[in-house]
Amino acid sequence: MSTQRTPVSFLAAALLAVGWTSHAALAADLAVEALAAPCAGCHGTDGTSVGLAAPTIAGLPKDYFNEAMFGYKTDTKPATVMGRIAKGYDDKQTEALAAHFAAKPFGRPGGQAIDSARLAKGRELADKYCQKCHENEGRDADGVGVLAGQKLTYMQFSVSDFLAGKREMDKRQKARFEELVKDHGAPAFTDILHYYANVK
Repeated sequence: MSTQRTPVSFLAAALLAVGWTSHAALAADLAVEALAAPCAGCHGTDGTSVGLAAPTIAGLPKDYFNEAMFGYKTDTKPATVMGRIAKGYDDKQTEALAAHFAAKPFGRPGGQAIDSARLAKGRELADKYCQKCHENEGRDADGVGVLAGQKLTYMQFSVSDFLAGKREMDKRQKARFEELVKDHGAPAFTDILHYYANVK
């Protein structure tokens, strides 16, 4: 009885295919790292910001990241430098960046100037007006931004833009904002933002 042997040529081809696949995957990873490298200057290594006003972008949902970049590209989202930066990426590159940062953990290095006197009231207000979208104390976000541990100054700028009509809100967010302002006044956002910035 003869034993069948896999031809050497077949084994060689299989090994080459595996090697090529690994090489292609490595090349793709390196390409995304190169695309993401300029982001580190403001948003920190791997997207975890250590600055005051630049947000952490690690762990953001892909849809949220893509929507934000589209807003910057079309000048429909207020920005200082992001409009120019976003225009430098095409749609495929933006999608690759979105996937890249979504796979990173959302870092919370701390060190923010939190007013502890605002935390209890902020949590109470957040539970009532924000929790339905920003679940798990702002850690989870289905298509919306992560608030837990996000940069306080950045969130303050964002809320100011929303209230001034510089950024669009969907119907649900707009209704919540209007309800909060009606019930407690615009300064109530300060309590909420200090609370979220303090969440680990």
